[in-house]
Amino acid sequence: MASIKDIAKACGVSVATVSKALNGHNDISQATKEKVREAARQLGYMPNSAARALKTNRTYNLGVLFVDEAQSGLTHEFFAAVLDSFKRHAEGRGYDITFINHNIGHGHSSYLEHCRYRGVDGVIAACVQFDDPEVVELAYSNLPLVTVDHVFNNRAAVLSDNVDGIRQLVDQLTALGHERIAYIHGEQHSAVTQKRLVGFYRACAAHGITVPDEYVIAGTYRDAIGCAKATRQLLSLPQRPTAILFPDDFSAIGGVQAIREEGLLIPRDISVAGYDGNLISQVMSPQLTTYRQDTEAMGKAAAELLIEEIESPRTALPEQRLIAGSFARGESIDTPHR
Repeated sequence: MASIKDIAKACGVSVATVSKALNGHNDISQATKEKVREAARQLGYMPNSAARALKTNRTYNLGVLFVDEAQSGLTHEFFAAVLDSFKRHAEGRGYDITFINHNIGHGHSSYLEHCRYRGVDGVIAACVQFDDPEVVELAYSNLPLVTVDHVFNNRAAVLSDNVDGIRQLVDQLTALGHERIAYIHGEQHSAVTQKRLVGFYRACAAHGITVPDEYVIAGTYRDAIGCAKATRQLLSLPQRPTAILFPDDFSAIGGVQAIREEGLLIPRDISVAGYDGNLISQVMSPQLTTYRQDTEAMGKAAAELLIEEIESPRTALPEQRLIAGSFARGESIDTPHR
């Protein structure tokens, strides 16, 4: 197995330079870091994790706090894709991943206690109840933390542009001539829901559309059955909407089924759109119009922000990085049927 001396010889630099480059020190140029890391990869260099931890006072282990109330686990398409990107980019920087939970052996522990037990250098929090006292405790501890789609005071966060995402969907529908647009949204307590609702009302107002209260229905993310029920409620109105926005692509499955059971055709009789842009939207029939969130960029940004806070605590800022997505035109929207 190659040693640091072997890498130094291959790159024509000192052992100290190799050590600094591999540990991400700021006094080494990016070009040198890349040269050293590439040589390390080609030579098959593997650092001793125990020795590295003693030298750097870091474990090179990142915690992942992922608590899914819907019990969908890592089959949750959006968060699974964000975490996959996070994992790949973190591993590319030499970090391992540990999932954080309430269990240490057979005993119960808080999230912060589990983080300390595992010795993680920092944590990414995604798909959690952010007002949970144990999550709040973690957020106000001295452990480096990055949240996904939620903002804590003086903490780094990666946010999908939910306001603009809904605006793009509304803009596309109004461009086709829709004025009666309904919205089935996710849980009220979610910061994501609050931003999408603001985006929806703002976009409708910008087009001179007044939204009836009965056109906006609270639902649950990733709940096809609940979405089907809410869709039937909208279809039973004396003046039903000509277009419906669903909380996410998975929930849209239930809404589409409910529409078909009423004998209506999509998009001839009613237009529908989802949110997320995952594989489900592409294989549905008709292909679902949706807003595609950039999960790759979100995971990468989360890894960068967290590792920066760990490795450069004196210069890292608790940045809130907003990640734009893109409109994905499918076959499920058209001009309203007269």
